[in-house]
Amino acid sequence: MERDHATIARDLVRTRFPGARAAFLTGSVLTDRRTPTSDLDIVVLLPGPPAPFRESLVHEGWPVELFVQTEADWRGFAERETAERGSPLLAMCANGLLLTDTDGLGAALRTEARERLAAGPPAVSVAELEDRRYALTDALDDFRGCADPLERIYLVAELLRRASELALLAGGHWLGGGKWLSRRLAEAEPGLHGRLTAGAAIAGTAEGMAAFTEALGLAGGPLWAGYRRG
Repeated sequence: MERDHATIARDLVRTRFPGARAAFLTGSVLTDRRTPTSDLDIVVLLPGPPAPFRESLVHEGWPVELFVQTEADWRGFAERETAERGSPLLAMCANGLLLTDTDGLGAALRTEARERLAAGPPAVSVAELEDRRYALTDALDDFRGCADPLERIYLVAELLRRASELALLAGGHWLGGGKWLSRRLAEAEPGLHGRLTAGAAIAGTAEGMAAFTEALGLAGGPLWAGYRRG
């Protein structure tokens, strides 16, 4: 009988890291977003060396990403991510499946991660919002003046990223990268997410550009003339 992903992950941790204090199986493999290329993302907490390290491997036909840390490493990563208003490690431990927990650390970190995620990221400064408004305004101007069809493709991708990040920051939400940027915005602002993604497909039309200017409006509108930084 084919073994399920949780059993495979648990056995891998037991074999590779017999002294692990805790381990989490995380990622899309636990959700209805699971795809044929989904991997086993596993966070492992060790008492000391060889942590910290990250490793990619294939185990029993599964692609595996190992994130091996000590408790101190975990806290250091979580602090840096929080300062950057990103939350991958917190999200992995808040929503992951606890595979092993020898001394209660896993349960404690899961509770802490959930509380920190719920509290939201640090407030964005006025200066950073201005910087991002300026960057999106500038990118919009570049796109409007661009006649090269290949360059326009790259500019649309940049517009989508900048507009999505600006909308999340203006609303006090966590940021994300790649597919997680899409998921964060879809959760926080589903209507805007739909309009931005649709607008990216028809960028250059009035309807397409409206979504990007809507994102700008959430942070105070376009900013270019008068912008200055030392």
